Amino acid sequence: MYMKHILDNPIYHALISGHQAFAKGTDQANYYQEDIASFAGLKDNSAADFEALYQNSPEASLFVVFTPEPTVIPENWKLLTHIDMFQMVYEPKEIPTGADADFTDLTADDVPEMTALVELTQPGPFRPRTIVLGNYTGVFKDDQLVAMAGHRFHPTPYTEVSAVCTHPDHLGKGYAYQLLREQIKRILDRSETPFLHVRNDNHGAVKLYQKLGFNIRTEMIAYVIQKIA
Repeated sequence: MYMKHILDNPIYHALISGHQAFAKGTDQANYYQEDIASFAGLKDNSAADFEALYQNSPEASLFVVFTPEPTVIPENWKLLTHIDMFQMVYEPKEIPTGADADFTDLTADDVPEMTALVELTQPGPFRPRTIVLGNYTGVFKDDQLVAMAGHRFHPTPYTEVSAVCTHPDHLGKGYAYQLLREQIKRILDRSETPFLHVRNDNHGAVKLYQKLGFNIRTEMIAYVIQKIA
């Protein structure tokens, strides 16, 4: 599959650039250390790349693979589901308007609460060491984590904003906007470009991201696959 831009293949390019320290696998098919993330990046999303991933990953591995267009999943992988998404990129050079949030930088001590919030709101995969991908910030109310956001893929010079979620009891208070604004600020401060992925049927989130200044760059498909013995 011909991919002309690094964001057409963000996982692969993250693992050969900004996240090389977290990579396993081969030049053809790489993937994150299992306790950090479940994502795999294939050089061209070819059958040979899927075979390289199969040969160089643990038994029964489960991966999420992104492709910008539909692809055939080989028979030695079980397709569990697929998710249709938009990939959105932040093109302005200044941060969105708004007041600074009363947020907290999250640490390893917060992972149990972060995991509980992710399980409740389902923004995407989250593993015990996902926090090492960096810049996780959260909002606490009455000593409870009620909203958070952080960084995920880092295909230099782009940084993905991820794990944007708010507890259902605290929606409508502007926490997501404030946390996203802080994420954008931190990325721009490094002279990098923010981007993100969102389900294409999550209309509320798409509108929020557009309000902040993100534009849809392309469609993207996430395939969740499991290795067959």
